[in-house]
Amino acid sequence: MTGMAQPRTAVPAAPAVRPEPPDRPWAVVLAACAGTFLVVLDVSVVNVALPSMRADLGLSATALQWVVNAYSIAFSGFMLLGGRAADLFGRKRMFLLGLAVFTVASAAGGLAEEGWQLLAARAAQGLGAAVLSPATLTIVTGAVPEGPARTRAISTWSAVGAGGGAAGGLVGGLLTDLLGWRWVLLVNVPVGVLVLAAGALWVKEARTGAGRRLDLPGALLVTTGLAAFAYAVVQTERAGWTEARTLVPLLGGAALLASFVAVESRIREPLVPLKVFRARAVSAANVALFVIGSATFSSWFFLTVYAQNVLGYSPLEAGLALMPSSVGIVAGAKLAPRLIPRVGARNLAVGGALTTAAGFAWQSLMDADGAYATDLLGPGVVMMTGVGLILTPLAAMATSGAAPGDAGLVSGLVNTSRTMGGAVGLAVLSTVAASGAAGAATPQALTTGYALAFRTGAGVLLAAAVLMLLWLPRPAPAAPAAGGTARDGA
Repeated sequence: MTGMAQPRTAVPAAPAVRPEPPDRPWAVVLAACAGTFLVVLDVSVVNVALPSMRADLGLSATALQWVVNAYSIAFSGFMLLGGRAADLFGRKRMFLLGLAVFTVASAAGGLAEEGWQLLAARAAQGLGAAVLSPATLTIVTGAVPEGPARTRAISTWSAVGAGGGAAGGLVGGLLTDLLGWRWVLLVNVPVGVLVLAAGALWVKEARTGAGRRLDLPGALLVTTGLAAFAYAVVQTERAGWTEARTLVPLLGGAALLASFVAVESRIREPLVPLKVFRARAVSAANVALFVIGSATFSSWFFLTVYAQNVLGYSPLEAGLALMPSSVGIVAGAKLAPRLIPRVGARNLAVGGALTTAAGFAWQSLMDADGAYATDLLGPGVVMMTGVGLILTPLAAMATSGAAPGDAGLVSGLVNTSRTMGGAVGLAVLSTVAASGAAGAATPQALTTGYALAFRTGAGVLLAAAVLMLLWLPRPAPAAPAAGGTARDGA
């Protein structure tokens, strides 16, 4: 930002629409959190319905894989663009648009009669989610003033998002067993309509980037780069990391992202101003979210397959067995706002990572004929409570250092870091688990592989704790005249 550049006279800048305090701030937070719940739920809710989808629509094994991947690639690839769109065109408008696309696509998927129709609907769902998801966090942070109230709101958003991921197996199992696989998608329709009505009534518009142009070259480069990277990662489920069909999109995505950085450093109105990364809290918190997500996202997958493939639980039984872990993550996220003023956001995030690592280490002691209390319940609650303690301080720090005009962008960065970290981590740890099992499919071999994945995840979390201890900003000294609690500096 040179400050001396001549303004473009051909495009008059419209006045920014500033956020107004909502009449019902916690109703606004509830609407935004409901949107987040739907988005995160649909990452995993279809997993238990895949066999029914395959039987009904005659899907091949490859097509079945893409029922999951079409959503995750579109979701990951368009997230940053969705975040910037919330700044430029209005967070309420993008929230409603993304939710409408998501809801219509859910209906189309639930009514699909051919495999290609289901895959197209899942990709459209991911696109709607990418537009919707960043807007939810900006709506939450804009609904309440900065301070303890905002931290509590962010903790609610974090808890609901994490709970959506945790509840996917249970919700999918219930709907598939009771109503059929189509209701795994159709259930989003009535909920989506209700949230659309709530958002239209309660959310106030805010557009802090009015008058700025959308950086189309940057948007194209980052979207295709992230999508190619996500595609390469999901390819590792069927191909190795060194095969051409993995390496080509992986290296291509990296080249596109490098080109994106080069373009953003030169363009006048970039999609992602690189200056946002000069805020230590933003850069450190996003890297930490990526690293932590690479371990924690995969934990739900390994816990579920261990319960079903080794302990013999049905999908519904596995979902019910993991419910206490879901409660743990919500409890941790709701406890975090009370602990931040006492220990500081940085220390709480580090402590949460250490707690989660302890849970991973405990889980790595699992046995092929293990007991529920010691091989699922105990370690699951410990690790997920730690995850809940981590998410709130990191999300708060990642958004606290952003200028108002970059709020949607920074929210998109938070969600992208978590999503891409989770995708990379699941691919890597799945490879680790497969190597531990040494090609065998006996309960003992599978357990050995899953245990190795959890031990590796514990090491990743310990590394994340060290990274946060060294990089996250230290708590600012208390200022008696400020009239509020001390918070971590940006």
